[in-house]
Parts: sequence; C-alpha cells; structure tokens
Amino acid sequence: MIEVERLEKTYSTGGLATPVLKGVSFHIDKGEYVAIMGTSGTGKSTLMNILGCLDKPTAGHYGLDGTAVGSLDDDALSSLRNRKIGFVFQQFHLLERATAMRNVMLPLIYAEEYPEDAEEMAERALTAVGLADRRRYRPNELSGGQQQRVAIARALITDPEIILADEPTGALDRKSGLEVMAIFKKLHEQGRTIVLVTHDRGVAEHAQRIILLKDGRVAEDRAVEERRDPDVELNTLGAGEDDG
Repeated sequence: MIEVERLEKTYSTGGLATPVLKGVSFHIDKGEYVAIMGTSGTGKSTLMNILGCLDKPTAGHYGLDGTAVGSLDDDALSSLRNRKIGFVFQQFHLLERATAMRNVMLPLIYAEEYPEDAEEMAERALTAVGLADRRRYRPNELSGGQQQRVAIARALITDPEIILADEPTGALDRKSGLEVMAIFKKLHEQGRTIVLVTHDRGVAEHAQRIILLKDGRVAEDRAVEERRDPDVELNTLGAGEDDG
C-alpha cells in the first residue's frame, strides 16, 4: 500500500538549505496498523504531509497503492488524496456553525461526483463512531472526545483505503483518548490501513508496528507485542476533563 524508498526532504529559505528527511525507507502493507513515532523536530510531520499527498519529497520514491506520487501534478495529487486517504488531526477542524452531519459530509463536496445518498453515508459514518444520536449537534454542543469522533467519521465517509491520523489524542484527556484509540482498533479489525503519527509511546503501542524517527532517519522499525490489557495509559492528556 505504501512504499517509501530513500525519501529526502529539504527546505530552502533565504538561500539556506535545511534537510528534514534524510533517506527514509519503509513499506506498509494493506491492512497494517503502523505508528510513526518521534519527538518534535524529527521529521514526522513532514513525513505525514508527504504520505498524505500534501507535499512532495525533494528526492526518493513514494508509492501509494502502486502510484508514483512524485510524478503527479497538483490536480492528480488532490484526486489521489481524496480517493485514497482519510485524515484525522489533533485539532478537529470542524466548522463551528455546521452540525455533526454537515461536518461529516464536507469531503463529499470535493468528490468527483456528489453522491445522491450523501446524508445516508454521513449517518452510517456517525453510527460507526457511536454518534448517530448526535448528528444534529454542533461542535460547541459536543465534548472534545465526541468532536474527534465526528472528525473520524468525516475521514471515513469517502471509504478511504488509508486512515492517516496526526496526534489524534493530543487534545483529549485519557478517557476520551482511549475511546478514540478503541475506534482505530475497530477500524483496523475491519481491514483498514491505519498510519498513526505520534510522539506518545503509550499511543504508539496501540499499533501493530512502530517506526521510530530520529533526526530525519528511521532509527527503529519493530513489531508491537500483543497487549493483554487494552487500557494502556496514554501520556498525552488534555488540560480539562471530557466526558467522551
């Protein structure tokens, strides 16, 4: 599903070149659940942008489901991104004046053809994250955990093959974070490919495999031992309490 070979990314500002990714290589198979882990400044956000077709590498190869991403123009990149990838971010990026259902339907506006059953699709996506009864609520009427679940439903509505999640528990308290990670586990069990970007080892341990970045390079790539206790402590806690 994902092929990354000797990937490099260098930013140039004011004539100064700053290398961020320095020859990153790994493969992710269809149906895998992988955490890309690293501290701030290790290149994980840059790598996430490239995997999400939001940016292009300076050098190296990125293949997404058999397509060489580096050869695509902006329109082709956008089409591939909309068809293949669902995004979940730390900040939920919901429209404050729109209901949960309308927020979930947003990606369909950018689909090649707007489906006639858009509302039914949104209802199914909200049901999948346990929020069908909150479909008419606006973000300020929902807890942080519920808002993140709306964001996950939005990522699911186009039936993407890959869910790309960037620090999805970073703005949540422990209880809500565990509930969100339980949803990712369920989606993985249903056959989704999930790539989770995080600095939190407690979050990363929910995946099947951890790719550790250090100084723009892959420092470690290992399988995660199966946990007997699913209630793993999350180190990234929100500032306030959240009822999920």
